Amino acid sequence: MSLQGHIVELQRRHEALKKEIEQEQLHPQADELKIAELKRKKLQIKDELAKLSISETRH
Repeated sequence: MSLQGHIVELQRRHEALKKEIEQEQLHPQADELKIAELKRKKLQIKDELAKLSISETRH
């Protein structure tokens, strides 16, 4: 997979996690542990995207 393709896939996964977090938070008895885990995954993807953006601009 090309670097650009990898970035697009990460952006797609980031957006999917964002939507999943929003859906989970709508429930009256939201599972805070699950929400925290989803947010952690979303942040990891955001960090990876930032690293890839930096390396892409260097080339």
